[in-house]
Amino acid sequence: MKTSMEFSTRTQLLSVVVPCFNEEEVIGETTKRLRLFCAELQDLDVELIFVDDGSRDRTRQLLKGFALEDPRIKIIGFARNFGHQIAVTAGIDAAKGDAVVLIDADLQDPPEVIHEMVAKWREGFDVVYGTRTERLGESAFKRATARGFYRVLNRLSDIPIPLDTGDFRLMSRDVVDTLRAMPERDRFIRGMVSWVGFKQIALPYKRGERFAGESKYPLRKMLRFATDGILSFSTKPLQISVAMGMFSASLALLGIFYVLFLRLFTSIWVEGWTAIMIAVLFMGGVQLISVGILGEYVGRIYNEIKNRPLYVVQEYLGFEKSGPAMSRSPVMVNR
Repeated sequence: MKTSMEFSTRTQLLSVVVPCFNEEEVIGETTKRLRLFCAELQDLDVELIFVDDGSRDRTRQLLKGFALEDPRIKIIGFARNFGHQIAVTAGIDAAKGDAVVLIDADLQDPPEVIHEMVAKWREGFDVVYGTRTERLGESAFKRATARGFYRVLNRLSDIPIPLDTGDFRLMSRDVVDTLRAMPERDRFIRGMVSWVGFKQIALPYKRGERFAGESKYPLRKMLRFATDGILSFSTKPLQISVAMGMFSASLALLGIFYVLFLRLFTSIWVEGWTAIMIAVLFMGGVQLISVGILGEYVGRIYNEIKNRPLYVVQEYLGFEKSGPAMSRSPVMVNR
């Protein structure tokens, strides 16, 4: 048992988690910038945890070379690609730091901003999240859709989620331990961090262009990510489907009264093909939308009850012999 004096004199540890997927063009510069950041810290130890999310290029090979040069670099190598949010989760699971920073490998989020995050953490904040004041190098379409997504998400979500933020943030040990106790599979980290609470503050910064390579989030993945964000933190889509059903039922009831009126009080009572087609198409559309929304929630229940591990680790490099402690029992493949 350590005494309070030993705890007070211990140098605190900062864990920096970097998810990577096919980043061979940028990983050298990313490692260089992060090591320069480490050199500028005077009173913090640092561990750099790179999570290779099943890269198909030379990313892991390059990381292994960097790890031989710098003992602060640790590597978690997935057996296949599990996705960005799962890679972030694996890094959080493995991190031992008193505070944990999440940052992507593409250098759009400048590592130098972490100094300001650390300063806010020392002021007593548990979460310091980056808020993008500018998004350089992104198309007008992507900026507009991202802006719209955060506002729609906040309108639907039961938990307020900060606008124009990504996963670039610093979290205290208390927040990290709380996240590790959350077992859900369809993960939306920035929403989960908002849900846990604690003392949080925004840190505005200018987001740069990718240093090299191409985005790993095409439109299809962005839509999937947006769906996860909305459905993981709100049941309002189900309520909306109920409202649409009631609205369509009301219109159908008005149509019934109209048809009865024509039949009983006028001589124009032959049912029209146009009216029937409009009614059928409208009702069918509402039903399909409602069933689709319900299916998304049922699919998430199905994924949860399978109780598979979140990820499969092919190799750990740079960790203690026993390996990092895990809360979700990932599979470790011995080779």
